[in-house]
Amino acid sequence: MDGKLAVIGLGSIGSMALWQASRISGSVVGFETASPGHGRSAVGGDTRLFRMIFRGDPGLYPIMKRSRALWAELEAETGQDILTRCGGLSIGAADGPYITSVLETTRVTGAEHSVLTRQNMAERYPQHNLHHDDVAIFDPNAGVLRTDRAVTAAVSAAQDNGATVHTNTPIEGIEETPEGVLITSAGRSWTFENVIITSGGWSRHFMPDYLKAQTQTKRLILTWFVAKDSARFSPARFPVFSRVHQDRAMYGAPAVDGVTVKATLDGGGRPTPDPDAVPRDLTAAEIQETTETVTGFLPGLNPSIIRADAFPELFTADGHPLLGPLNEGSRIYIATGFSGGGFKNATGFGHIAAHEALGKQHFSGLDFLRPERFKTT
Repeated sequence: MDGKLAVIGLGSIGSMALWQASRISGSVVGFETASPGHGRSAVGGDTRLFRMIFRGDPGLYPIMKRSRALWAELEAETGQDILTRCGGLSIGAADGPYITSVLETTRVTGAEHSVLTRQNMAERYPQHNLHHDDVAIFDPNAGVLRTDRAVTAAVSAAQDNGATVHTNTPIEGIEETPEGVLITSAGRSWTFENVIITSGGWSRHFMPDYLKAQTQTKRLILTWFVAKDSARFSPARFPVFSRVHQDRAMYGAPAVDGVTVKATLDGGGRPTPDPDAVPRDLTAAEIQETTETVTGFLPGLNPSIIRADAFPELFTADGHPLLGPLNEGSRIYIATGFSGGGFKNATGFGHIAAHEALGKQHFSGLDFLRPERFKTT
């Protein structure tokens, strides 16, 4: 036996699962195809939004609260500045489906928030060009996460706790045996008591057919713009935002580098069967829609894309992650399929995965995330 637990893929979720596992076990090993935080995975793109206000299943809220606390713990443990707390805005028509849905979820969760009228927004956040019926929901606990810094900090913390990390080691096979879980790479093999698969778009290689049928790798784009007045788009003056108007949706983050503002279409991406062959360049249609949306939403940005990239992400049929054993009693645990919304809760999901895979704690109320939910469809 080569260890109690192996974590396959040290990206957004895997890095956090490794860090959490290293806190409770001295026999943890991480495997990464390239290097932790490499720019071709879903970690790429420098930043992600952290929010406590959202639309969706209220069952995610306890994970969000745990994630917020764990981001602070990671910062304290590593000395890294990872989460910039700048607040967040959800913007849309007052009676539209987006704002209505966000408020419905927020009433159930009890998350701290305030509703800003169009006039309030004009006074506090004039960077946004609003329509006559637009309002915003302000989330005082929101902010922007530094993705590459977070992942590398978590892996380093895990190593400081005694975890072993194998980089440039693509895993080719994962098989349960009577002895444990056998994993192989380039003629080498290891056996562990348990394995967590956190390989994002590459996870489908190791899934049973019932999960392959319910998942799809998609290509997500990210775009950045230069502000005409960068001071107006600093974290102190420009919260993270998510905005929906009719058929246009966009989210973004302030200029954490003092220069570029992230403003990106939020449309769920397009199917890309091979995560190793994601088209990185934007199409003419993507460029046009992005620049048109930025021109209408944020006139303080120069409407020319200064930087763009694309990344693979694994989506599930219902939009909820896959978090749990592949089957009842299985030693293979899967934490993937976050459908474009996993990074903000990466610490919380990593905490759950590590504790459950090591048999330290079982978390209730997560049936809507368990892989076996798809066995009945």
